[in-house]
Amino acid sequence: MSHSDTLLIELLTEELPPKALNQLSSVFSHCLVEQLAIHDLIDIDKGRVPSFEPFGTPRRLAVIIHNVRTVAPQRWIYKKVLPVSVALKSNGQPSDQLIKRLIALGFPDIPLTRLERVIDGKIEAFFLKYTAPGVTLEDGLQNALDETLTKLTTHKILTYQRPDGTNVQFIRPIHRLIALHANRVIPITALGLRANNITLGHRFLSEGQIKVLHADNYKHVLKHRGKVIVSMLERKEAIRIQLLERAGVDHVLMPETLLNEVNALVEWPIVYACHFDQVFLKVPQECLILTMQTNQKYFVLTNAFGKLQPRFLVVSNLQTDTPKQIVIGNERVVRSRLTDAKFFFEQDKKKTLEQRVPLLASVVYHHKLGSQLQRTERIEALAILIAPIVGVDARLAARTARLAKADLLTYMVGEFPELQGIMGAYYARYDGESEEIAIGCLEHYRPRFTGDELPSTTIGTIIAVADKIEALVGIWGIGLQPTGEKDPYALRRHALGLLRIILEKRLPIDLIDLLRHTYTQFSTHTQVIDPTSALYDFFIDRLRSLLRGYGYNAKEVEAVLSQNPTRIDNIISRLDAVREFAALPAAESLAVANKRIMNILKKSNSAPRHIKTQLFVECAEFTLFEQLQNITPTVQDRLHSRDYTGALLALASMSDSVNMFFKDVMINTDNSALRANRLGLLALLYEQMNCVADISKLKT
Repeated sequence: MSHSDTLLIELLTEELPPKALNQLSSVFSHCLVEQLAIHDLIDIDKGRVPSFEPFGTPRRLAVIIHNVRTVAPQRWIYKKVLPVSVALKSNGQPSDQLIKRLIALGFPDIPLTRLERVIDGKIEAFFLKYTAPGVTLEDGLQNALDETLTKLTTHKILTYQRPDGTNVQFIRPIHRLIALHANRVIPITALGLRANNITLGHRFLSEGQIKVLHADNYKHVLKHRGKVIVSMLERKEAIRIQLLERAGVDHVLMPETLLNEVNALVEWPIVYACHFDQVFLKVPQECLILTMQTNQKYFVLTNAFGKLQPRFLVVSNLQTDTPKQIVIGNERVVRSRLTDAKFFFEQDKKKTLEQRVPLLASVVYHHKLGSQLQRTERIEALAILIAPIVGVDARLAARTARLAKADLLTYMVGEFPELQGIMGAYYARYDGESEEIAIGCLEHYRPRFTGDELPSTTIGTIIAVADKIEALVGIWGIGLQPTGEKDPYALRRHALGLLRIILEKRLPIDLIDLLRHTYTQFSTHTQVIDPTSALYDFFIDRLRSLLRGYGYNAKEVEAVLSQNPTRIDNIISRLDAVREFAALPAAESLAVANKRIMNILKKSNSAPRHIKTQLFVECAEFTLFEQLQNITPTVQDRLHSRDYTGALLALASMSDSVNMFFKDVMINTDNSALRANRLGLLALLYEQMNCVADISKLKT
């Protein structure tokens, strides 16, 4: 008789890749659960999901799955046997084919009366309904584990040899396998190992081999006898708590990526406080922070004002009452790293940013687009073009653009590319450049990622726009546009960043003009093909998703973007106006009318621009024309002052006149002069109705 209980699976390995541990643990646990569920070996209520807990440490992948059956329930199988025409002889007796088929299915003696005759498509066939025994946990788990191990081959695979000479392939050598259902070992094998209930704890702190007597005791036994916290979440929280305790009054910087990586390096985390010489604080703190976090996996401390403090925290995998040697060792290592950073900084200061600019000629940007110096000159020209549009001194913009990329040639940025722009600001200040130029060098890379801050200064904004549009036009122009998930030059990020800047800063820049002016900067690079049209469409696609993220619905967005706007800065105002208009009682009828007008005008060859009032026959024509004449100046004034809501509200007052026109006037009359005049009136109306957005898109 089957019963349900807790199942434990553990692979004990050599040290796993720390950056991959999260993914490995997730794939291992989810795949095992999925495969056992397919075999119906997990007892779960209808509509519920399996209950399980994944574990991962540097030396093990494990999972506990609750309510696992020893044997899956019997299941009904309804199987097609053969078409009747093949299964029966002419005398109605079973054919040789039917007899062989039933033997193959395991039913050699079953009478014909047990078979069901069913119309299957266009033919009649015999079907057999029978019960099959459920799979045992031993068989199901073996299949599940075999399948799971094949899913863990996305990382680099090692080939190693077992003591018996067998070659095995896996991410890292595996030493032990536990398969324990409650207190019973499930006799399965994997990677040359037979399952048992014995594991090892911490490499140095454990008491040796540990026997797990029951699957439910796994976490407790490993923690108290093995000095291993197997839960990644629990271990991460233990690290976080210790870091906060050791930080004291200071603030500890805990980037999530660093926390996850350190969590994957330790089984029994202990935090120790260390110090470094205050002389290193003369180096820009971003350099010190980056080298300690990136190279050494240390957690740095700042005071309440964000200033770096001369001490740091180390997460160790060793617990000792005399941590002096651990502290001294880490302080020695960090001293060496910070000495390098100090040397780089001192060497960099010996040459000004201006002196580095000509040297950019030796740095290739792209073989079809020239050097970094040529790129700098293009950005400088664009900055001069944009500066007067936003009210900035063109000379200041040009100077900032000229120096913005010079820090690429510094030792510090060569060691830490993440510091580009940041070091440019420090060196600009040291060279005696103005604070505006220093901040511009710092901010022109913003936004660096989704949700990042925009440039805070106007000069930083100008250089950021010039930098991004130059990259987009150049890279796209040589045919390296994004494809599928591939975007090696981050053009999607550049486009979104540029759109955010123009939208949120309300920059009065015409996008098409900007694209065309940028393309002219590549006149000496004949391999660059004009990407203006394609890039504009790309921007509109990016803008569509960006605006949806701002909270506007699909109809509102399409109503505005279908007009192919080139002034991105006023799109938000247009969207707000469309939203307010859509809430009016007249909105639906005008949207329907607009759609109707569009369809009528599409079918006509042309409509006259000059309306002849003497050709009006119906009162509705006079009324519509007169009201259109009256509100047009109001609408144009509202548009000129960017009062898009006012423009649409004025148009909404025409609802009754428009409805009456369609009710009383025959547009496609046989009289060609009347027909043309009426089409002309509709064309004028259509032009006014869509001056802010295509309101036909609001039709429900």
